[in-house]
Amino acid sequence: MFGFHIDKKQYFDIQVLNTEKHVIPFIENSVLIKSGMRILEIGCGEGGVLKAFLNKGCVGVGVEMDAARIDNARLFLKTEIENKNVEFIVNDIYKVSINELNGLFDIIVLKDVIEHIHEQEKLIAWMKNYLKPNGVIFFGFPPWQMPFGGHQQMCTSFVRNIPWVHLLPTFIYGWLLRKTKDGFAALLEIKETGISIEKFEKICKKQNFSTIGKLHFLINPIYEYKFGWQGKKQFVWISAIPWVRNFFTTCVYYLVKIKN
Repeated sequence: MFGFHIDKKQYFDIQVLNTEKHVIPFIENSVLIKSGMRILEIGCGEGGVLKAFLNKGCVGVGVEMDAARIDNARLFLKTEIENKNVEFIVNDIYKVSINELNGLFDIIVLKDVIEHIHEQEKLIAWMKNYLKPNGVIFFGFPPWQMPFGGHQQMCTSFVRNIPWVHLLPTFIYGWLLRKTKDGFAALLEIKETGISIEKFEKICKKQNFSTIGKLHFLINPIYEYKFGWQGKKQFVWISAIPWVRNFFTTCVYYLVKIKN
């Protein structure tokens, strides 16, 4: 576990910086982000990603199931809330109504979220109902088979340092987590919901989305703040090899829109 997993303000600041440095430029390779655009972030946590969009004049809505994280978001973005530039909803995204969201969105953001979602195809299909014409969805996630795709770095024991340990059979992996007294329920759930590049692309295609931006990383940009490693794009030849690429790609960015 890293210090910023405990210090939520530090984590918030890291998310702002990473979004401004990497996520927004990636999106703007395809879509210019303009003042007044409406942004929905699903699984917004403390609101750091949204803050980067607010800094560009956008209006944001964040949905998050963890009330404690929204308490922090409301603290960190107190001024923006008072100015009605952002609002937060504590709820399961499937239970949020169109009235609560106050309309459609230019951009929907899921950063490090889709790999935690059960019924991923259901969510991706659901989002079509909340996009403006020509609206886009940004996805950023670690492929399940990558060295730390199980989020085992959150552990406090030696397990946090073992790449690909999450790929062990469930009964062995669960036994190991229990033996080391790390909370295993959340990590085993990720084993159920982890998503590969191929599965993600297949769902998008089935739901009539086209990919307008794609970027695979050998070194996840967020590792700059975890390990001091600069983000690095994946080698083109690795990105081109289905299935194998999942094991060596630590993060992917996708920008999709509904096909005309």
